[in-house]
Amino acid sequence: LGVSKLLKTQVRKLSLGQRMKMELIAALIYKPNVLFLDEPTIGLDLIAQQNLRDFIYEYNKKNEATILLTSHNMNDLVDLARRVIVIDEGRLVFDGALENLTEKFAKEKIIKATLSSEEDIKKFDQIGFVKRYSFPEVIISVPRQTVAIAASELLQNFPVIDLTIEEVPIEEVVRKVFRGGLRK
Repeated sequence: LGVSKLLKTQVRKLSLGQRMKMELIAALIYKPNVLFLDEPTIGLDLIAQQNLRDFIYEYNKKNEATILLTSHNMNDLVDLARRVIVIDEGRLVFDGALENLTEKFAKEKIIKATLSSEEDIKKFDQIGFVKRYSFPEVIISVPRQTVAIAASELLQNFPVIDLTIEEVPIEEVVRKVFRGGLRK
C-alpha cells in the first residue's frame, strides 16, 4: 500500500488517505475471516484507490475472507463486489449479483460510434435515443434486445470508423434504483 515510509509517523500527522491505509493494515494484522470496510477508498487519489482495491481483492483471494464493504464509489463496487445489496431508507431493495442488477434495471445498452464525417443528428433518432452527438462521436441508447440490429444499421448506413457496445454505467443503474426503478 506504499506506506513503509510512514510507519514511524504520528497518526495526527497523517492525511486522511494515509490514515485509511494504516487502519486497514491494523485491521488485517490478525488475518480476520470477516472484514467490515466502510468507504475504504475515501480520501484517496485515483491511483491510491485502485491500489487499495487491488490489495483488498488479493487479500480476499489469498485468505478467502468474507468482506462486507459499504461504498458510494462505484469503482469499489465494480472491482470488488460479487454480491450487491442495495438498501434504500432502511429497506432492502436488491440482493444479488452486480450483473443481475444491471440486466434487471438497465433495459438498454449504449452504442458509441466514431464517425469519419458529420451526419444530421435526426438520422440517428431512427436507431435509438441520442444521448450525445459531438462530432466525431455519437452515443446512442438502444433497447437491450435490439442492440445487434442497431449496431448493424449504424455500420451499414453511416461513416463509422469505430464502434463499441457497452453496458449502462453502474452509476446510472444505481440512480434508477434510488429513483424508484426497483418498485416498478
